[in-house]
Amino acid sequence: MTGEIDDALERADQEHFTKEPPKGLQARINYLLKQLGTPRAVAEEIGVTADSVNRYRRGARRNPPKHVAAKIEAAVKARWQPGVRRRRRKQAAATGITVETRARFGYKAATGTTDDGRFRRLTVKLPAAYAQRLFDAQDRGLGDQEMREIIAEGFKEIYFQDNGARAMGLSEVSLSDIDYLDIEY
Repeated sequence: MTGEIDDALERADQEHFTKEPPKGLQARINYLLKQLGTPRAVAEEIGVTADSVNRYRRGARRNPPKHVAAKIEAAVKARWQPGVRRRRRKQAAATGITVETRARFGYKAATGTTDDGRFRRLTVKLPAAYAQRLFDAQDRGLGDQEMREIIAEGFKEIYFQDNGARAMGLSEVSLSDIDYLDIEY
């Protein structure tokens, strides 16, 4: 199951496509067949039968149900231009990423201060180390919570502590109740 951060990384990847993915149903099915090899593998991916895949490929069936059409589109976009994705991620892992979000940030700090979380709208450029950790977490299939912790740690260091210039008593930052989250690289 994907979460907000996984979706944001996928959207960021898709912004860098140099060519549009196939648009027509037959073209999309043929692309998936090239990528996955057999109608059965495509069928398992999109949740239909192998016969349906063959009908889509031949053009005998032209209008799949909306949920199937969405799965076909997502499957194509997830596999489209892997070389471009790798290059952009490698570059982002070397230069950093920009994270824009509106979410609830909570924190743990010294006694006598409030730790009530509050909504903030932040746009922060996270260093390359956090970008690499985020990509590694996604590649390993870690959940949304682990990726939230990576981003929260980056926000703690860069935004809240200003690279060690302030708020040194801040021990932990948490990220929850995400309204939206966009990643750019």
